[in-house]
Amino acid sequence: MEAHLLGGRMRLLHTLLSPSISRSVMSSAQLLRRSARALGQVVSTSMPKRKREQNPDVATPPAEQAPEEEEEEAPVRKKRKGKATIQAVKDMDSPIPKAKVPRKRLPKPEPVYVIPDVERRTTTFKGRLGYACINTILRSKKPKEEAIFCSRTCRIDTIKKNGIDFVKDLGRKNVEDLAKLIEWNEENNIKFMRVSSDLFPFASHHTYGYTLDYCSDLLASVGALAKKYGHRLTTHPGQYCQLGSPRPNVTESSIKELEYHAQMMDLLGLDQDGVMILHGGGTYEDKEGTLKRIKHTIENSLSPSARARLVLENDELCYNAEDLLPICEDLDVPLVFDYHHDALNPSSIPPKTIIERANAIFAKRGIKPKQHLSEPRPGAVTLMERRAHADRCQTLPIDLPDDMDLMIEAKDKEQAVLHLYRIYNLQPVKHAKQETKETKGRKSTASKRKNKKAEVVDEDELSQEGGGEGEDAFEEGLMEE
Repeated sequence: MEAHLLGGRMRLLHTLLSPSISRSVMSSAQLLRRSARALGQVVSTSMPKRKREQNPDVATPPAEQAPEEEEEEAPVRKKRKGKATIQAVKDMDSPIPKAKVPRKRLPKPEPVYVIPDVERRTTTFKGRLGYACINTILRSKKPKEEAIFCSRTCRIDTIKKNGIDFVKDLGRKNVEDLAKLIEWNEENNIKFMRVSSDLFPFASHHTYGYTLDYCSDLLASVGALAKKYGHRLTTHPGQYCQLGSPRPNVTESSIKELEYHAQMMDLLGLDQDGVMILHGGGTYEDKEGTLKRIKHTIENSLSPSARARLVLENDELCYNAEDLLPICEDLDVPLVFDYHHDALNPSSIPPKTIIERANAIFAKRGIKPKQHLSEPRPGAVTLMERRAHADRCQTLPIDLPDDMDLMIEAKDKEQAVLHLYRIYNLQPVKHAKQETKETKGRKSTASKRKNKKAEVVDEDELSQEGGGEGEDAFEEGLMEE
């Protein structure tokens, strides 16, 4: 028996040691496995099963003849991956980078204002100069979250999505910023300002409108601040207010808009000087008939509060001062005289006479007179070009009364007021910038805008006056700017 085993082992060794067979048939790994079986030893191998199947001469080691469930526990070689997978594995092995901690932005330093030289002039004017709605310094603060302004608004889709409380919160923020504007004005000797009609977005909307009672305490505190400093606040409802419209629904929406403004001013606690200015609107191809409807609406449809604050203003297209004076004198509704509009749409009556008649109504009502001043852009020629306001005004009117309030309607807002302060030495100037929106004679007609060579017109350079074309939008409550 032992001799038989010894003979078998010798034959196996002879086979293993045969160079020609080992080189042609077996690899070194196969030789090791055969030797191990011959000696009764079990040597594990890492050769994949697929390669062993391709080499039938290689016997399966005992470890791989185990039951099927044990074979499942053996590691499975993964398929070869592409370069992207190899790179991903390398990335996993690399250390995880630390998350970047956002650096807190440092507060923006106060700008250094360059005050250019101006041509000095003299005047006997002793009244207040004011600006409309936006303070360019506060509005342009960076980051944008720190900007201060009073015209936050939204779209109707936003109201549907977020609810009416979202809109009310915008109004509350606008009122909070109104207090900051008043403080800035006081520090810079400006005591007259027009409050944005968008202070409470959609407050007069026929579907999404709301009362301002929720903000009454905050409005009262802001009004008290203005009264403390002796500031005058006024408003100017937009061009879609059409008291003479032949369409009852448009007239009704216009009345709601005026009532909203009146409630806002009442809650601010403003006295009789807090007026709301309105244009005559469109003529609807029947100026006389429209004037009669305007008079009837004022006389019969406005609440006592709204009528007490309403004043009319001549415009540059439809109704000059001479057209409106009869209504104003019959109903004791003051007339705000606009110098720029009168130059574009003049009356047969000289400005001095118009101002005397208008001021008589102001005096009768116990309201301090106010007027509007603006200038056309340099280089403007046609009527439509001359309608657009210049960045600043360079002179005060010759017929300007000494003791009244003058609203400066210019693109540079508070900077236009400070500019006149310096020209006429009316008040000391702390902050003054170079012109913020220089037009350099740029014109805003539609034909020029279509021309590829024409410069782009800024959004806020569109005139706020004119056109009854927005009636449909007003009717639907789309009062956004």
